[in-house]
Amino acid sequence: MNIEHASQEQLRLWEHQLAADYAAIVARKLNLDLTRGKPSAEQLSLSDDLDGILKGNYKSLDGTDTRNYGGGEGLPEARALGAAILDASPSETLALGNSSLTLMFQCLLNAVQFGFDGPDSAWHKRGKMTFICPTPGYDRHFTLCEQLGIQMIAVDMGPEGPNMDQVEQLIDQDPSICGMWCVPKYANPTGVTYSDAVVDRMAKLAKRAQPGFRIFWDNAYAVHDLAEPQTLASIMAACNIAGTQDSVIQFASTSKITHAGAGVAFVAMSARNLTSFKTFLNSQSIGPDKVNQLRHMRLLPDMAHLRNHMQAHARILQPRFDAVSSALDAAFTGTDLGQWETPKGGYFVSFDTQPGCAQLVVQMAAEAGVKLTPAGATFPYGKDPQDRNIRIAPSVPSVAEVIAAMEVFVTCVKLASVRRKLAA
Repeated sequence: MNIEHASQEQLRLWEHQLAADYAAIVARKLNLDLTRGKPSAEQLSLSDDLDGILKGNYKSLDGTDTRNYGGGEGLPEARALGAAILDASPSETLALGNSSLTLMFQCLLNAVQFGFDGPDSAWHKRGKMTFICPTPGYDRHFTLCEQLGIQMIAVDMGPEGPNMDQVEQLIDQDPSICGMWCVPKYANPTGVTYSDAVVDRMAKLAKRAQPGFRIFWDNAYAVHDLAEPQTLASIMAACNIAGTQDSVIQFASTSKITHAGAGVAFVAMSARNLTSFKTFLNSQSIGPDKVNQLRHMRLLPDMAHLRNHMQAHARILQPRFDAVSSALDAAFTGTDLGQWETPKGGYFVSFDTQPGCAQLVVQMAAEAGVKLTPAGATFPYGKDPQDRNIRIAPSVPSVAEVIAAMEVFVTCVKLASVRRKLAA
């Protein structure tokens, strides 16, 4: 089906047929949810050995009694695992609570209110604060900026990562830019892994930015490969070469590795940044949940165990992603109705409808019993200027449910596209 050059008669015929298909789907009264990239119960069960794994032995490798206060940086073995995930130094990596999003907020707040380079470097003293946001991107990043009064500028995501020409031009022209969001491997939602050239250019941004510029490198899917792992160049290695090691703060967690609400989060940054951030943290806490960190280290003591664990995740996830890809390929290959990526890892599939159709597709799918992430959520302020992008999250439903949901999705995309064209 190609609608841009279809006749009015052909469009009306398609609309009649698709409306009948849609009505039949609505009558089935489905209740399916593709909104958020949560692990399925089957995936969560992979880590159920966490329960009781300590068997009364609460001592870490260095003899720390994990039941007690202290250890604000996290257990050494947990810091080492986080460093391995982020390709950072253990001495510059902290292992903390369960949420990397909390760490991102804390780092933002520290930069805004107190400054990583002393009080005079606090971002709020600039007046206007602006972040560069590759889009489509992660809605919760945008929420953090809104809460702290940081304005956002969107730049395009391409097959190798953010459009670096746009990024560099913005930094050269706008002194209010103080940072940038990144999900560098299997980006949310496009699934893109940044190329070596993009990573290299990112590492050099601080040389052209105003002092205090920070890249928030949210490597949430660092080990979430579906098949052959994609290689992401080390941002810290590139920064060390460029002399910009203070400009990047890296984040990761086990939230989609073990139990999503009971994991361990990691943050890695230069020694200079750590001096500031640990002062900020020490005013809030006498130490993280070291018992939970120890449980994780007994389950996943090193990267070899972690890789094996993630392969088990991939075996569960791959059929769900295959179901999405098969539906999109069968329905839209060779048509002008949409564009999408086939990710090699992560948790999402990004689909672009014809301009002006995304909100209608999401609304129609909801009325047919399939919940999707709100259209526009992948853009700053929830506003997709072309009303095109839809994020599909197939991890939670069963394979059969994903197949059923994609039947609804395909029908809604076709019907919305035809109706938009008829109304033009």
